Amino acid sequence: MARKSSETINKLNRRRLLKGAVAGSAVVSTEAIMGFPTVWAQNIKDITLVQAGGSYAVIKEIGEQASKDLGFKLTMQAITDDVQLNRSLTQPQTIDINNIDSTKMPYLVGKGVLAPIPVAKYKQWADTVPLFTKNAYPDGRQASNQGLSPFKAMFYEGADGKKLATKATDFLTFVPTIYNADTLGIRPDLVGGRDKVTTWKDLLDPKFKGKTALVDYAPVGVIDVAMALEARGDFKYGDKGNMTKEEIDKTIKIMIDLKKGGHFRSFWSTFDQSVNLMASGEVVIQSMWSPAVTAVRSRGIDCYYVPLKEGYRGWFVGLAPMAHLSGLKLECAYEYMNWYNSGWQGGFIAKQGYYSAVPSTAKRFLTAEEWDYWYDGKPAAVDIKDPYGTLMEKKGTSRDGGAIWDRMGNIACWNTVMDEDRYLTRRWNEFVSS
Repeated sequence: MARKSSETINKLNRRRLLKGAVAGSAVVSTEAIMGFPTVWAQNIKDITLVQAGGSYAVIKEIGEQASKDLGFKLTMQAITDDVQLNRSLTQPQTIDINNIDSTKMPYLVGKGVLAPIPVAKYKQWADTVPLFTKNAYPDGRQASNQGLSPFKAMFYEGADGKKLATKATDFLTFVPTIYNADTLGIRPDLVGGRDKVTTWKDLLDPKFKGKTALVDYAPVGVIDVAMALEARGDFKYGDKGNMTKEEIDKTIKIMIDLKKGGHFRSFWSTFDQSVNLMASGEVVIQSMWSPAVTAVRSRGIDCYYVPLKEGYRGWFVGLAPMAHLSGLKLECAYEYMNWYNSGWQGGFIAKQGYYSAVPSTAKRFLTAEEWDYWYDGKPAAVDIKDPYGTLMEKKGTSRDGGAIWDRMGNIACWNTVMDEDRYLTRRWNEFVSS
């Protein structure tokens, strides 16, 4: 399959960014770059951008490839959610590119730490999936607005970045990068087969007492339980992704009763913990991420990501430049964000089970067999390997849930930050410590 080489991308990007620049220590005129009136005394080779965020996306190899292709340096810093939020608010100048998931936005909007991105600066917008540009699927159906949907988290009302918009505008909160659809992972060999779990309510089935786990993160864990309660018929939420205090109280009460009755075996907070719980057999059904299911299978243990009939819980992530950036460094940040969705990163991350916001570019960095497996949901024509060459799936295996729009086209609720987030966090902590 034809694919663009990193050398080609390097030439294209640097030609556009550095037109008129002189190599070595010579000055770079900003008029030659973007029409600015001042003269730069800093060569692009001296630029370093620090990208910080979750380890699932802030990956050393991506930074190394970007540095090679763009001519300036990317330093990748994988940090936890709490550290990321704290640094973003109290030490924003220690980050240049914030690798941010949608649920961070309500905490950071209006704080003056992130720089709104003019849509015109993002060259891949026209080819970005309509999930982000129109809050819709390729067939025209509108995506679910329960939780923090793309249209609730991706746009600012104006250039000042003080308030989130509820529709598309000319200013992005971040450039969308990766996204996925989450559900429940199970051990088919320990639950009686793949067909024994088909609905979210199975998470609360008494037959799995003492063998169930939740992610220990209130905004996500409570939605998984809410999906189960609604599927079980306990009650109907107005918006599972933005519960009232009364709805939170009802949900937490049931969860506390279940916990005291021994239903939950554990609450995990890291990827590795979720993998080990399932691989050991301590847990047979739990909140899980798709790559964690694959990690269990890579150990030779059957694990399945169930396409539950009520739909998936969706999430998405993007890149946001920090407000302290200016001049050439800001232009380099824009250039990097455009590079990020130009294909190499999309091909790399696809081999871990994530989707690119611009699949057409990622496709050029995947073999036909890889594309068929990861995006089209077809049985693997060859053994499927991860970005590092490790076997992930054997020939003949199909991706759980099928093709991209079979999965992403069936989102019931998005990861979220509720209006009553502080109240939810307090009640969640009561649940965990009960």
